[in-house]
Amino acid sequence: MSISVRNITKLYGTQRALNEVSFEIGAGEVVGFLGPNGAGKSTMMKILTCFLPPSSGRAVVCGFDTHDQSMDVRRNVGYLPEHNPLYLDLYVREYLEFIAGVHGLPDATKRINTMIDRVGLGPEQHKQIGQLSKGYRQRVGLAQAMIHDPQVLILDEPTSGLDPNQLVEIRGLIKDIGRERTVMLSTHIMQEVEAICDRVIIIDRGDLVADEKASTLRSRQQQQEVVEVEFDRTVNANELLAITGVQHAKHKAGNSWLLAHDASVDVRPAIFQYAVDQGLKVLGMQKSERGLEEVFKELTKR
Repeated sequence: MSISVRNITKLYGTQRALNEVSFEIGAGEVVGFLGPNGAGKSTMMKILTCFLPPSSGRAVVCGFDTHDQSMDVRRNVGYLPEHNPLYLDLYVREYLEFIAGVHGLPDATKRINTMIDRVGLGPEQHKQIGQLSKGYRQRVGLAQAMIHDPQVLILDEPTSGLDPNQLVEIRGLIKDIGRERTVMLSTHIMQEVEAICDRVIIIDRGDLVADEKASTLRSRQQQQEVVEVEFDRTVNANELLAITGVQHAKHKAGNSWLLAHDASVDVRPAIFQYAVDQGLKVLGMQKSERGLEEVFKELTKR
C-alpha cells in the first residue's frame, strides 16, 4: 500500500482540522482528494509530506512512518503545494538544477531535460521564473515535484491557472503518471476528477464523508434525476410542480426549466401531456446527467 492513514487527527489550538480520518491508497491509483475550503485537505497533504505532524494517529507512505522516518518519506514523495513556492529570480533550468542537487541526483542533466520535455517547458526553459505566466509556473512546480522520480505524487490544486489547452496536457500527464505511480490530487474542478481520477475521497469539516470509485459514488447517490425542457412560451412554476412526479422546478433561461424528479419515475410522458393540455410546444427535452458536482454538494451541505 503506497499510502496508509490511520485515525489521523490534527488540532490547531482548539480547532479540529482533521477528525480521526482513515484511508488507504494503492500503487497505480489516481485519487481525487476533495472537500470545501477549510475542510482539511491541505492539512492532510502536509502531514503526508512531513511538513506537519498529526496530533494523533499514524500515516505511512511507501512503508515509512511520517513521524519516525520522515527523510525516507520525502525521498519517495513528490509534492506540489497549493501556493507554489518558487525562486522567482532563478531561471527555469537553473532552478531545476538546484532541486536536482537537493535530491543528489546522479545524472541531473538528463533528468532535467526529461522533465522539461515532459511538462512542456521547452520554450520557457531559459526564462526567469518571475517572467512566466501562472500556468507555466505550475509546470515548473510539477517538474520539481517529479524530478527525483518519486513513487507517490501529492498535488494540491495542480491545474490552477492553466488555460484550456494546458489543462488537457497536464491532465493527460497526470493520468499517464498514474499508470505507474500513486497520485493524490486536490481540486475543486469536478470535471477534472471525472476525467482522470479512479477514486474519490471527500472530507468535510475534518471528517471523511466518502471514499469510493467516482462511478460508484455517482450511482449510489443518484436518488434524483433532472430533465431539462424548453417550451415555446412562458409557463408558471406552480403548474410544472403539479405535473405528476416533478419534485422541484428551477427556471434556467428564457422558457427553459430544470425539473427534478425521483430517479425511479420517468416524468417525460407527463411533461408532454402537460404541454398538450396547455397548448404548448416542446422545443427540446433531455435528461441532464447527474455529475459529481451535485453529489459533492449533497455530501458537504452545511
